[in-house]
Amino acid sequence: MDESASGPATGTGGDRSDAPNPAGGGHDVGDAAADSGADEDGTRQAAGGPGTAAADGDDGSSPADGGHGTGASAAEDDAQSPAGDAAEGKDEAEAEIAAQRELRARIEKRKAERGGPIDSGTKLSGKAADLLAAVRAVESGDAAGTEFFDAAPPVPRRPAPVPAPAPAAPVRAPARAPKVTPETLAAVRAVLVRGGAPEALAVRVAETLGESAADLLADDPWQLLSVPGVGPEQADGFARALLGDACGPGDERRASALVAWLLERAALQGHTAQDASAVRAALAERKVPDPEQAVQQAVADGAVLVFQEGVEDEQDTEPVTVLLGLDRYAMAEESLADGLARLVRTGPSDDWEGPELVRAAGAHGLVVHTGGEAARAEPVALAARARELGLRTVVATHGENGSRRLGAEAGAVTVAALLSGAAGPGRDEDGALALDVLVVLDAPQLDVETAAMLVESMPDGSRLVLSGDPGVLGSAGAGRVFGDLIAARVCPQIASRTPDPGPLGELVSGIGVGELNQVPAPEKEIVIVPVRDAGEAIHRTVQLVADSVPRAIGVPADRTQVITVGHGGPAGTRALNAALKQRLNPGPGRFGGFDPGDRVAYAQAPGRTLTGTVVSADAEGLRLDCEGTRTVVPKERVEPEVRHGWALTAHQAAGMRWPAVVVVLPGDAAQMLSRPWVYTAFGRAERHLSVVHGVDQALARAVAEVPGAERTTRLHPLLEGLLAARPES
Repeated sequence: MDESASGPATGTGGDRSDAPNPAGGGHDVGDAAADSGADEDGTRQAAGGPGTAAADGDDGSSPADGGHGTGASAAEDDAQSPAGDAAEGKDEAEAEIAAQRELRARIEKRKAERGGPIDSGTKLSGKAADLLAAVRAVESGDAAGTEFFDAAPPVPRRPAPVPAPAPAAPVRAPARAPKVTPETLAAVRAVLVRGGAPEALAVRVAETLGESAADLLADDPWQLLSVPGVGPEQADGFARALLGDACGPGDERRASALVAWLLERAALQGHTAQDASAVRAALAERKVPDPEQAVQQAVADGAVLVFQEGVEDEQDTEPVTVLLGLDRYAMAEESLADGLARLVRTGPSDDWEGPELVRAAGAHGLVVHTGGEAARAEPVALAARARELGLRTVVATHGENGSRRLGAEAGAVTVAALLSGAAGPGRDEDGALALDVLVVLDAPQLDVETAAMLVESMPDGSRLVLSGDPGVLGSAGAGRVFGDLIAARVCPQIASRTPDPGPLGELVSGIGVGELNQVPAPEKEIVIVPVRDAGEAIHRTVQLVADSVPRAIGVPADRTQVITVGHGGPAGTRALNAALKQRLNPGPGRFGGFDPGDRVAYAQAPGRTLTGTVVSADAEGLRLDCEGTRTVVPKERVEPEVRHGWALTAHQAAGMRWPAVVVVLPGDAAQMLSRPWVYTAFGRAERHLSVVHGVDQALARAVAEVPGAERTTRLHPLLEGLLAARPES
């Protein structure tokens, strides 16, 4: 290998090819199919903030790139897998979706059974008072909308579970709801054509707005903004075509839809709420004549909810921060806070002998455990100890990659499979998971909605242990569950003292505290490859994956993962995947752009990316092998949910690891870097890390000075309000 085996450094070499885009201009990190709309580290400003661009994605193209689809005519020629594989994969996906719907309905029911509306904010004044008055009108019934309820301590739903040595058989959730009818699609297409919108949007519009989609669009064209991938410019043009002179920038329907759209965009950046002043500023940029009135109208319409941060006393001089949020995230955070408080209050208090984590779990219903990759052995050992005590115990991970790394003896399942009933102990007669102890690894990847469903499913008197590395990038979905729980300090927090071994462990540990150190790498565990432009970066990346790493390190190309900062640009995942496919698995892409043997990334659900290999395709869809699990992607979902996967973003890669990793940092990536991004990307390597380095001193500067963007969430204060400060252990 002609690369230098040294710590992170910069240099020059090779001929200069096409110049890269200006800094920050070449990478898009909002691709829905690949990372569920989340930026790599939240550095791009949320859509609710001032100065936000309107674009949804980077180029308006299909999220999966290239218009790929899986047609039955071409696919049927290579139907190699049995039909049972398709049924199994579809059953699991349908079960997961149905389980999510059922649990969300249970959450809503619990909210409706609670007491009265919130009593905070009674001393607001000025604009804050106006906003609160609007939401009071919603709560009292004088205006339409969704009520927001106080988080009263819940009454235990059932007695503590009786320990059992063996789990129950898995329970399958009901099948998915019927697809959109042809009549609905035809009506939606007719309205879209009248408004000059692409007919291809019809399926997404019907799935988003339901059977009355055509009537809703005709009455309120800005409902189109609720469809993923549609921006304000497209919705405004559609409205002008339908309404003519009756359409204007001050239309109440437009204003209300824009407020909701801004908050949805903010959620893609991880926020569950936004400062009302930032939303008003963004509305002003969208030519809304009276942003204040627009916000009040959105609250009165029930499109958004309003909250305040802190309590305003007469002596206070600091203004109260007024937050706006969508009801789905507000409901999830409220339910999650209630559920966590319930586990703390109803948790057992047993005296278990063993390491610190074991003792804490024995005496508490909720425990947080922090540490790196090597520290994962500690919660797994806790699970083994709990099983020895006769307790029904489950270990859950973010994805199949995490379960594989633990080994078969750990018996780990994914969080998604646990919730859907596709794996794990199933549920008891009350709908709760039939378990006594749940250990969740990769906890930083839990978004607020998934966490709410998980905690809502925990029986009273059970134990929940959330374990993970707080230095990695947060969830691709909205919320900061693990970070907020740590900050609230409402349960024991056990910090592992087990360091990650070797040069890679030393390098990543230093990054975690803001230091990019020169680390000796005698076995070429760390290699720096200086490049001057994007063209050279792609050339050297392909060379590393296809030749240098297999030859010098002994890791084959199919066990080497490329990680870069975004999907677009001259050295983003699209360009890298195209080059890697040409070298490693050339082919015509006859299965909707894919060939057998292609590595792919499948966005099975928002924030959950599966990596796998294409096996074949047929009338059912694209058949994948994902970490040994056969999965079928329905042909209509291939285009929006599947892309080539030799190269991933760091958000996609979070929660996974590979024997060898190549991190690509072209010059235009400098503005996208942060300490959590570098920590996450470099930490995905088990044995070998190559860094294709073209950002000069920006890498060290990001590690030392850019801690990553904060997310605006409400879970931390909600937990503090429900639970008094508790000791850490």
